[in-house]
Amino acid sequence: MSFPLLTATAVLPALGAIATAAVPAARRTAAKWLALLVSLATLALAVAVLVRFEPGGDRYQLTESHSWISDFGVRYELGVDGIAVVLIGLTALLIPFIILAGWHDADPLETHNSRWRPTQGFFALILAVEAMVILSFEATDVFLFYIFFEAMLIPMYFLIGGFGDRAHEGGDKAAATQRSYAAVKFLLYNLAGGLIMLAAVIGLYVVAGSFSLQEIAEARANGSLEMATSTERWLFLGFFFAFAVKAPLWPLHTWLPNAMGESTAPVAVLITAVVDKVGTFAMLRFCLGLFPEASQWATPVVIVLALISIVYGALLAVGQRDIKRLIAYASISHFGFIVLGIFAMTSQGQSGATLYMVNHGISTAALMLVAGFLITRRGSRLIADYGGVQKVAPVLAGTFLIGGLATLSLPGLAPFVSEFLVLVGTFSRYPAAGIVATLGIVLAALYVLVLYQRTMTGPVKPEVASMPDLRVRELVVVTPLIALLLFLGVFPKPLTDIVNPAVEHTMSDVQKKDPQPEVEAAK
Repeated sequence: MSFPLLTATAVLPALGAIATAAVPAARRTAAKWLALLVSLATLALAVAVLVRFEPGGDRYQLTESHSWISDFGVRYELGVDGIAVVLIGLTALLIPFIILAGWHDADPLETHNSRWRPTQGFFALILAVEAMVILSFEATDVFLFYIFFEAMLIPMYFLIGGFGDRAHEGGDKAAATQRSYAAVKFLLYNLAGGLIMLAAVIGLYVVAGSFSLQEIAEARANGSLEMATSTERWLFLGFFFAFAVKAPLWPLHTWLPNAMGESTAPVAVLITAVVDKVGTFAMLRFCLGLFPEASQWATPVVIVLALISIVYGALLAVGQRDIKRLIAYASISHFGFIVLGIFAMTSQGQSGATLYMVNHGISTAALMLVAGFLITRRGSRLIADYGGVQKVAPVLAGTFLIGGLATLSLPGLAPFVSEFLVLVGTFSRYPAAGIVATLGIVLAALYVLVLYQRTMTGPVKPEVASMPDLRVRELVVVTPLIALLLFLGVFPKPLTDIVNPAVEHTMSDVQKKDPQPEVEAAK
């Protein structure tokens, strides 16, 4: 029996979460180091998954299948394709940086009532989220996926509500109220989506008689599965609604700015760079894979929603006064690009969307974590409270600039490649949508450059005159992320080689081929 590598990749952080939570309260530093070591070991397992994965091999590899709830046809089935592999790698890569960046975010909080933060719980919850996200990427049983898709909400709720941003305008009571509001809003939105999806999951089992993706695909291929058009469309809507909340897609996006604004910077990265990717990934694996006809039927509406997300998110980012909320609205715009690439129904669009998930995760992590370091030093999230930072902390300003330039998809940085592919794939089938989407690029340049100008340039404000530059721990967090943005910006081939075969399978599911270019015959 081969080693269950996929199970080990998910179980290790789960066990690490339990062990970290069990560390005595007096040994907070030991809990931090334990969490970091577990995250690095998980990264090593994720690298092993990447090494063992064969891009030209079977669609689902490293598969595991065991009976679980036999009376209801639920199995413990795992398997990865090229899309899942790169997202598992992204998750495992970012968690160590998230832990390092949040090294002091859960330290005892000195206040008038000597309130203490449960340091061990903070890092244990991060590892728990990692385990559930990885299992969501690996699950090929729909019911198994649903369990972890929903279960990750619980640790995220406590991370948002229990470990909020210390740089808050109000007092402790006001800050706690806003954190609670953001956490409850996050939970209610995602639970609502999950409950609708549960009804669709049950409906799928009634129609197909199985939760297994592979069994359903085989039944569809040999003609033994007949699904009425109206049934398929209702089931698609149930799944898509939950994924659109998680993504998030307009108009189901409003929980994200609150959640990111009230969270610590590392938790904000965990939300938008890791957890939210489950939504867009699931659109590819489940919406297009299980409901191909319904996906094509819904495409015009989904494209319109994606375009609204792109433009609306960018416009609101331009008008933000809060650094973290600006990055949150920028992420809404970027998720619009990802959804647009998925439903453009072209290989370039879907490859670009998958790369965008990875590159957005890296670029947003770089920008948000540096912003977090900046906010921690000044004690404010308001853009107006900064000015002239590049003169007193040039390394911090430089890394902030690179993260911002990656966010606006500057050529030579990783997000440019993915955004370019999304636009090429969209233009080839929906030229009008491609034209509207390019407006998001223009607006991105506006909000990023204005943010940098107002915070980093100009006269040095007295409050930032003594601001220290990045420390060693912070440089260890930021430098590898910037190196990845540069490397993948000039050489994305390692990712495209893994992703493209999986995209071909998805295109085959929806029975779509890339439009042929119209070339006028030479006279």
